[in-house]
Amino acid sequence: MTDRGRAEHLVVGLGAGAAGFAGHERGGGPGLATQDMVLNIGPQHPATHGVLRLRLTLDGERIAACEPIVGYMHRGVEKLFEVRDYRQIIVLANRHDWLSAFSNELGVVLAVERMLGMEVPERAVWLRTLLAELNRILNHLMFLGSYPIELGAITPIFYAFRERETIQAVMEEISGGRMHYMFNRVGGLKEDIPAGWLDRTERAARAVRSRMPQIEDLIFGNEIFAARTQGVGVLSPDLIASYGVSGPIARASGVDFDLRRDEPYLAYGELRRDGVL
Repeated sequence: MTDRGRAEHLVVGLGAGAAGFAGHERGGGPGLATQDMVLNIGPQHPATHGVLRLRLTLDGERIAACEPIVGYMHRGVEKLFEVRDYRQIIVLANRHDWLSAFSNELGVVLAVERMLGMEVPERAVWLRTLLAELNRILNHLMFLGSYPIELGAITPIFYAFRERETIQAVMEEISGGRMHYMFNRVGGLKEDIPAGWLDRTERAARAVRSRMPQIEDLIFGNEIFAARTQGVGVLSPDLIASYGVSGPIARASGVDFDLRRDEPYLAYGELRRDGVL
């Protein structure tokens, strides 16, 4: 039996926490031998916020190999797009990532507008940019709150949700939805903003910014969190380039690349950006 076959044989179960030992023995010191562990994460696991299954080969706490099984996430969206009017697919697109619904809508309408050669009013372009950034803040707050849970820290999620509710309120006011906004339209937006909305949004942003040091101290001031994350999962520049990695994942590995700055869309090209998130 090959090493892979032996590893397959020793893995038990398909659900949360199922694990086995691969047949790769190494000397770990006098009289000590170690083996790789094969661990199944998902498709139903408290650390996976979705239905992705990952089959990991672990060398201690180092992930030596990862096999993603994505079939559980297949919803046939491409086929659903084909049998709908281009205006009807926006509602499907914003469900690709419930935490970034507005950005998913943008992907559809920007593509359609480009194909049609349509010029969007400048006011709509700036409002889209603002709403995209508010939605990005909501996404990052969820990450900051939920990631520490995987390391055993429960408190940060309550702070993160407090700030999310502040931003969520202004997003709900303008769109009527808390998660699935359906506010983009081909050629612009569903409607103009309510009177006083910009002032309320500015106050909300200032309030959240003023309280962010609390979350920063709570998470990054934790020695255990630092020990479990610093220097872990760093990608090489070549690997980042080969996989097209961008955003916070690339920047966390030291590659300063941001599409909003380097290949700007919407109104990002007119914004001065000293730092990115």
